[in-house]
Amino acid sequence: MKKRKWLFRGLAAVLILILLAAGFGGNYLVDYAIVRKEEANDVAPDSVVTEENQSVIDENREWISRQKEEWLASAEREDAQIESEDGLLLKGDVFWTDHGSHRWVIAVHGYGGERAGMYDIASFYSQKGYNILTPDMRAHGESEGTYIGMGWLDRKDILRWIQYVLELDPSAEIILHGVSMGGAAVMMTAGEELPSQVKGVVEDCGYTSVWDIFSDELSYLFHLPDFPLLYVADGIAWVRAGYEFKTASALEQVKKSSVPILFIHGSEDNFVHTEMVYELYDACASEKDLLVIEGAGHGEAYCRDPELYFETVFGFLDGVCGL
Repeated sequence: MKKRKWLFRGLAAVLILILLAAGFGGNYLVDYAIVRKEEANDVAPDSVVTEENQSVIDENREWISRQKEEWLASAEREDAQIESEDGLLLKGDVFWTDHGSHRWVIAVHGYGGERAGMYDIASFYSQKGYNILTPDMRAHGESEGTYIGMGWLDRKDILRWIQYVLELDPSAEIILHGVSMGGAAVMMTAGEELPSQVKGVVEDCGYTSVWDIFSDELSYLFHLPDFPLLYVADGIAWVRAGYEFKTASALEQVKKSSVPILFIHGSEDNFVHTEMVYELYDACASEKDLLVIEGAGHGEAYCRDPELYFETVFGFLDGVCGL
């Protein structure tokens, strides 16, 4: 009896240690992945883009940057801010290209970025007469927030930014364009009930769900399986940040979309794996199109082939979204 008693005690102690370790590890993952930092973690794997393609990307990035700077030098800009549903002050920029134009784009940056990261793409929209809103997502840039929304919390913020644009221009025709986490955010927004003034979505290299991208990162960075840490972190994120990784699904949201979506990805994206875009495209319930740019890594599609990228974007907006 004594041996059995000590055996049970030993097993209980081991179980408690496992639970404590899992709790510590899950909490660490939440801190690592979604708590705001001064500098974003370097979480992307080494690029698999060839030297030849990278040379083209770098060359194109240079002239796009020059174009952006020329645009910014003469652009009419004003500060923008809203309050989120949970009381955060969120900030952004409005660029007035043409006060007589009712075409608008809300350009949404990625994980660890800020609104200035979308100025390159915004400069192309300015050439087409779009007025532009570039917000800092919660827990990024000048916007308040402790926890990164990974697109899920941001979808509610984007709904408020849409209303902000409609207060500026009640006749606005609005496009949402997001890259990486911003791409996931605009897809997640597409599954919500949207005002009729939202005419379409352009998503570039967004992920299927927060769970899927964190599962990939857990494997890549820490060489660990999902169980038990990701499951524990999922529960901790719900308590601390107010959302669960599995619930935060762009894949489920595009199944409910009523606005057209253009899906864009790089063929050599080994961060948000290219396979994800095919899953998203197949799941989308609304009008849709797909562009995979050969030779582009994560977030590099518009720099690898800017002519094809923006011809496709504006062709989709004109032909499918009616702008």
